[in-house]
Amino acid sequence: MSNVRPLPTAEPRTPVGKAHPPLDLDELLAQGVMQGDAANLLPRLRPDSVDLFFTSPPYADQRAYSRINPDRYVDWFLPHARAMLEASTETGSMVINIKNRVAASGSLRGQRHPYVYELVLALQHLGWRWIETYIWAKPNAMPGRFGTRTKDAFEYVYHFAKGTPHFDLDAVRVPYKADQAEIDRRKKDSLGRRSTEAGFGRDRTKTYLKGGADPGNVVSVPQTYNQHKGVAHTAAMPEGLAEFFIRCMSPENGLVIDPFAGSGTTVTVGRRLGRRAAGFELHDEYAREARRRIAADVADDLPGEAVVLG
Repeated sequence: MSNVRPLPTAEPRTPVGKAHPPLDLDELLAQGVMQGDAANLLPRLRPDSVDLFFTSPPYADQRAYSRINPDRYVDWFLPHARAMLEASTETGSMVINIKNRVAASGSLRGQRHPYVYELVLALQHLGWRWIETYIWAKPNAMPGRFGTRTKDAFEYVYHFAKGTPHFDLDAVRVPYKADQAEIDRRKKDSLGRRSTEAGFGRDRTKTYLKGGADPGNVVSVPQTYNQHKGVAHTAAMPEGLAEFFIRCMSPENGLVIDPFAGSGTTVTVGRRLGRRAAGFELHDEYAREARRRIAADVADDLPGEAVVLG
């Protein structure tokens, strides 16, 4: 018997009106993180207003504060995704950091549950354009007893867009690996394009004209272990991860929303980078902690700098 389930579809969203009065954006930005259920707050965002949704939603059946069975995860997330699609600008994006897990029970017990892959396909089916899959590599991943597996040292970050997304590659370029002497030598090369058996190669005289190299889609950011810093959240996102995607996928002064704001990393980093950033958080204690961090611009316990593996 196949374990593959048909793709679910989200119910049409109730239009903004008496049932869902529009959110006051000024009030949302003043609060930084608004306490409440994203399922109720997302539909209240103005249509075509958000430049970037960047978030790490609760993982399936992972945290005590949010137990979502992986078999029901897609059905739970799709109403949020529909509301985000309607609130996005035509150049807007939705970026989701998410991790699959080993099923603890049922017919898939002991196997990796496919809910993450089912979600990606369902989002594409819903109307989001699947632009890219990034790998968040964690050089200091938590060790543990994983039986037949090595430790989890990476997570997925999926980039979806409503239309043709805003994307600023120059904002996330990394230093060239070549030294300055090699860069200067290439500038003087009058025969930079070499013929090969496969045809003409690239013009090597133009290799170093962009101010930095294309970083690639593997982003190495140390994981945040915040128990020594007083961040009252068990799954705080490292600032370097948020910074990479906010820099390249939202414009200056753009509106950045995190529907599952947690301890407020997305909002803190977004404001530091000159964006209008805000979020929603279901749990009051986390919302209060997020507001404290935003007000203080508290850095994480590890450097918030991404090292991108090209």
